[in-house]
Amino acid sequence: MSAEPTMRLDRFLKLSRLVPRRSGAKELCDAGGVSVNGQAAKAAREVRPGDRLTLQFPARELTVEVLGVPTGRSVARAEARLLFRVLAERRFDLLGNELPPG
Repeated sequence: MSAEPTMRLDRFLKLSRLVPRRSGAKELCDAGGVSVNGQAAKAAREVRPGDRLTLQFPARELTVEVLGVPTGRSVARAEARLLFRVLAERRFDLLGNELPPG
């Protein structure tokens, strides 16, 4: 029986293009801006298909489900979009008030 594929959270965020650079992904994790399945997560946390990630950016909150974990060192832009599915997205103004969808 083969083990389920896993990958470090910071690497997944970079390869999936949810965060542009791995160092930025680590900084976001260190600041408490990323949770996995409802729990605050460090950059070294392993993620696997089915995990739910919530990312807190300054002007938005994004919740995605991990659909796949890449096996290579790089991922094509078209493939990156297939690694996750957006479940929810909320946007905020400069005062932190939630903006209506759209």
